[in-house]
Formats: sequence, C-alpha cells, structure tokens
Amino acid sequence: MQASRREPVELKRSVRALMVPSGDEVTLEEGCSGVITQQLGRSYSVYIDGSLFRIDGVDADAIGKEPMPPKVYPEHPTEEEVRKIVWDELREIYDPEIPCSIVELGLVYTCDFTPLPSGGFHVFIQMTVTAPGCGMGEQLMREVAERLEKLPRVDDFKVELVYDPPWSMSKMSEAARLQLGMI
Repeated sequence: MQASRREPVELKRSVRALMVPSGDEVTLEEGCSGVITQQLGRSYSVYIDGSLFRIDGVDADAIGKEPMPPKVYPEHPTEEEVRKIVWDELREIYDPEIPCSIVELGLVYTCDFTPLPSGGFHVFIQMTVTAPGCGMGEQLMREVAERLEKLPRVDDFKVELVYDPPWSMSKMSEAARLQLGMI
C-alpha cells in the first residue's frame, strides 16, 4: 500500500520517530501537524516542521491510521520457505526518501543462508546505501536485523554495511527505474 498523495495529519499521541536522512531517534509530540508523504512497506514518512520523519507501522494510530499487526509465519517452514520469507521481509523495507524497497534499489548485495546444527539458519546480509554519507544506513541495517530476529528458523544472522562496490543506479531493478520514471 502506498499513499499516492500527500495527506495532512495531526499526531493523536506522542510517538517515536526517526529523522530522515540522519536516522536520529526523536519523539514527536501529540498535536504536531504535518503531512504523510508516503506509506510503503510497514512504515510512514511524515513531513513535520520542515523535517522528514519515519514512523513505524505499529505506531500508525499516532497519525490516525490503523496499526499494522505483527506478521504470522509458518511454525516450521521449509528451507525454501525460510529463504522466501527473508526475501519478502527485505522487499518490505523501504528507503524513507525514495519510494522503492532496498531490494528493488539494489542495496542488498548478499543474502546467504548457512544451515546450523540446530536445524535453523545463519543469514548473512551485506548491504549498502545510495550514497556514502547517507545517515539512514545504520537504521536500515537495524530494521533488517529487527526483522530477521523475529523469523522462524533464522537462529543467527549478521547484517553488514559495505561501500564497495559503490552503489549506482545500474543496480536498481527495472521495476524501480520504471517506478521512479527513469525508463
């Protein structure tokens, strides 16, 4: 679901948010007014007092929206299902400034699965950002980690931010280039 137009909003309660692009955590106070600029994946981008903020979907009630419930996964997924679940989760993580997922933007360089004696998997992800100075890199990594730790059969993981090779628009999927009007 994506907000196709800007929607005015007034905060119904105080809410934790992340400043874009720095990734700094702040508390937005009840009564602040602004504009929802996009709703992609499981978060909202909201423009308030000249700054852009990212609000998690579980806190959507703060902006008058229905909170997004936690996902339910199969109890004992197969290896193929685990791989699909991980990639589906990555596809739901959006760059807060660009309306594309980190997968469609080509920010995920590596997503490896190693079987563990426990029957679960170690997942190793290498990812990058669109520009070396992007302050959202750490936040995007945290979001990937938060999602991985909730997944069935993902018993261990490592998320690493890399800058080599540097990201370029050539890494974007055709769908992302089309969505952003680059085709």
